[in-house]
Amino acid sequence: MNSLVTLLPFIVLIGAMFLMTRSAKRKQQQAAQMRNQMQPGSGIRTIGGMYATVKEVNDDTVLLDAGPGVELLFAKNAIATVLSDDEYNRIVHGVEHDLKSDADLVPDDASSLTETDEPAADASDDKPVDLGKKDAAEEPADAPAEAKTDAEPKKTDGDTEAK
Repeated sequence: MNSLVTLLPFIVLIGAMFLMTRSAKRKQQQAAQMRNQMQPGSGIRTIGGMYATVKEVNDDTVLLDAGPGVELLFAKNAIATVLSDDEYNRIVHGVEHDLKSDADLVPDDASSLTETDEPAADASDDKPVDLGKKDAAEEPADAPAEAKTDAEPKKTDGDTEAK
């Protein structure tokens, strides 16, 4: 019984390793199947992030057309994904095919989100907003400047005159 308890973590660890390798093997098989289904004319993305069109498929290599007059030879393992025609055209050429409607699009800026058809009622009021502060020009000019400073207690930095 005691030896079974000590072996349990090792059994769990071996089981986890088995499941991880099985998952990785399945992903490799799917990637190989995807690469085997490549045909001339398919749009692809390489593991380096380059988009191109398949021109010719060989056993271990793929000839890619990356642009006018640019042909590149890649290993099949360097192909990350085979894209659908719509997705390839959307990414490379900026062509949108399956737009549902213009209403579903998100605007480029927020101005269309705040605009209304009705004019704002507050926009015609050009009165200044009172923030509770007074300008120096509004205070009486006949009062001497010394009287203003004497009215307020002087601020000190904590020292008192009694020592």
